Amino acid sequence: MIKTRDNLWSHILATLTGAAIFLSCTEQEVQKKMTQSERPITSTQFVGRDVCSTCHKEESDLWKGSHHDLAMQVATEETVLGDFDNKSFTHFGITSNFYKRKDQFLVRTEGHDGNLHEYQVTHTFGVDPLQQYLVKFPRGRYQTLNLSWDTRSAKDGGQRWFHIYGKERIDFQDPLHWTGVYQTWNQQCAECHSTGVKKNYLPEDDTYQTTMSEIDVACESCHGPGSEHVAWAENRDKKYSQLSDPLMGLAVQLGERTDVSWIFEEGQSIAHRSQLRESQMEMETCALCHSHRSSLTGDYVHGKPLLDTHRLSLLQEGLYHPDGQIQDEVYVYGSFLQSKMYEKGVSCSDCHQPHSLSLLGGLDGVCQTCHLEKTYNSPSHHFHPRGSSGARCVECHMPARTYMVLDPRRDHSFRIPRPDLSLKLNTPNACTSCHNDRSHQWAADTVSRWYGKNRSDQPHFGEILFAGRHGTRMADRDLLKLAVDDKVPGIVRASALELLTQFGAPETPEIVRNSLTNQNPLIRLASVSLGEILEPRARLEILFPALLDPLRAIRLEAVNALADIPAQLWSSKRLRVRSHVLDESFSNYALQIDRPESIYNLGLLHHRLGNLKEAEKVYGKALAAAPHFIATYVNLVDLYRTQDRDEEGEQILRQGLEKNPENTALQHSLGLVLVRRQRRQEALAWFRRAAEASPEQSRYSYVYGIALQSMGMTERSFEVLEKAHHRHPENREILMVTVTTARQIGRLEMALGYAKKLLKLSPNKREIRNLIEQLTEKTQ
Repeated sequence: MIKTRDNLWSHILATLTGAAIFLSCTEQEVQKKMTQSERPITSTQFVGRDVCSTCHKEESDLWKGSHHDLAMQVATEETVLGDFDNKSFTHFGITSNFYKRKDQFLVRTEGHDGNLHEYQVTHTFGVDPLQQYLVKFPRGRYQTLNLSWDTRSAKDGGQRWFHIYGKERIDFQDPLHWTGVYQTWNQQCAECHSTGVKKNYLPEDDTYQTTMSEIDVACESCHGPGSEHVAWAENRDKKYSQLSDPLMGLAVQLGERTDVSWIFEEGQSIAHRSQLRESQMEMETCALCHSHRSSLTGDYVHGKPLLDTHRLSLLQEGLYHPDGQIQDEVYVYGSFLQSKMYEKGVSCSDCHQPHSLSLLGGLDGVCQTCHLEKTYNSPSHHFHPRGSSGARCVECHMPARTYMVLDPRRDHSFRIPRPDLSLKLNTPNACTSCHNDRSHQWAADTVSRWYGKNRSDQPHFGEILFAGRHGTRMADRDLLKLAVDDKVPGIVRASALELLTQFGAPETPEIVRNSLTNQNPLIRLASVSLGEILEPRARLEILFPALLDPLRAIRLEAVNALADIPAQLWSSKRLRVRSHVLDESFSNYALQIDRPESIYNLGLLHHRLGNLKEAEKVYGKALAAAPHFIATYVNLVDLYRTQDRDEEGEQILRQGLEKNPENTALQHSLGLVLVRRQRRQEALAWFRRAAEASPEQSRYSYVYGIALQSMGMTERSFEVLEKAHHRHPENREILMVTVTTARQIGRLEMALGYAKKLLKLSPNKREIRNLIEQLTEKTQ
């Protein structure tokens, strides 16, 4: 089965570095050991910012007009910035019109059926550098238009309508079309653009009854429901109130920077924190929205660890470059976890005014809070003319990447530019991003000249993650070392563990066992994923403690990893624990059942549990909700395979190819089904299409080569495999069958050469040495 838990964009989630660990505790003991600030807060109610501002006027005044304040608004003459004065905009042949009728803001544009329809804009979404718009649909849905208003000044290229996917055609059949499930405000946007959101999805009639306490990101989005704090404030003159509740009735205590300062010791150019950071609460409160994550449940409780309700994405291909730089929209937090700043105790509010969101001291002034100006704001450090853009700290250490056509986001890993890595890994670097007429080699040479060769040649975890992503020789050895190196950031170690799942090194059981007791929850989470490759008995023994982890994300990962282990291997006590976590998992899926990936994951869990009828039914619902979700087709076909129902499997794949005709995973899977149905010539055609369309997928070329060989087309097989070997020079499977095929067609010298390459990849394999001896004898 494909074990994919990602949807098309986002998804795996997490956080809380430094969580307390109680892996041997019962659930009751875990609750007893949790700190007061982590206790579930269930009795408090939202009171609204107007109540908060009566005592906190200064904070309220700072907040007014901020991006949080303007995150979402009712569409009015004052709030709508776009030009609805009978304007038109054409994108890929579709002309949309924007106009007003009385006090309504209207747009005529492409609808769910590909035809033009009139829609009313009910709300604005965001304010700078663009403003998006919401349209109310039947059954309580609100959809986000892909047509947005550029709010920048006209001289900066703004004051215009544009499509957020730029030069990409997103038609009505595309899952990213504005009328589709991935543009539904209720489940994609609401959690982070409004306060106190309750999604309230009713699956029986596919309806939302979404509620919120406030339309924008107000006080209680961060501080939690305020009714108990108001009660405390009303009784604060009474002696007992301070003693009985040191948290002052707050759901979240965000005072971790109280009495904290940054101090320059004599002779030092970088300040240090006056006291160690002891809490993650502030950063995790921000990370709820400023991170690339997916939801595990709709029951977010303020004051509990983020990983209890969300799962942070690690440094995965497509999201981050191998050296950890931002690639897709990853929303800051995962980058920040890689930084020296995070390691030294910097929190979000050290740089950002938490209420106005302005930078403390300005774009470069904020850096000088901790970095001595005379040392770092000097041409002897940055080698650029004073006052130039190249002299600004952020240009070198926080390079920006633009999303949604015109929205630049800065990388928060605060990295030192490494153009030498660009040469090795094809990663971006700040030097050539600015000097785009120069080469990476020029930049690397310049950095070496300025700072010395050793400065730019230091080993970097990116080289190891790159090797792991491409399955290159000895990558497993290096990933193992990286995973246990406590000098590198936890998110990097967790990413190394995740990549190790493709290798299955002999040390895996011990690595998983040790990582499961790590204080960093991301490492624990990734170790569960790695443990899934273990054989059943070892997997059960090693991963069972993770079912008792205090963090929900880790418990749910563990119950999925253990789901296919036969009941007879479990003790009755352990089965009770598993049953409890399974209930928790099913409950969470029920809350997220409006998301196609959640439906798929529910089907996958039933599949692993052996509930095949239920899995088949849920997979069917997933396909109806998201016919573009390829993993569903492949896993349903795998379910049919185990029941000797390949005829139905073929039908499902052909349905999938009607909707996704260029998808090579479906093409390759159809080839496998046709082989099992003894239609080898048809299968060969599908294997060819998949292999030629996706040469980067080594498995497709390998299977295509094998299929050619099995049909007696050995010469053609050798051509395919030889090309595949040159594309994937360290793939052992491809190399082994290339040796065999070369030998079959009598190209013994070539077979010997390839066998020697294979020995370098697997130096301890006696059978390869024997093969080399045989080939050597025949070629002499």
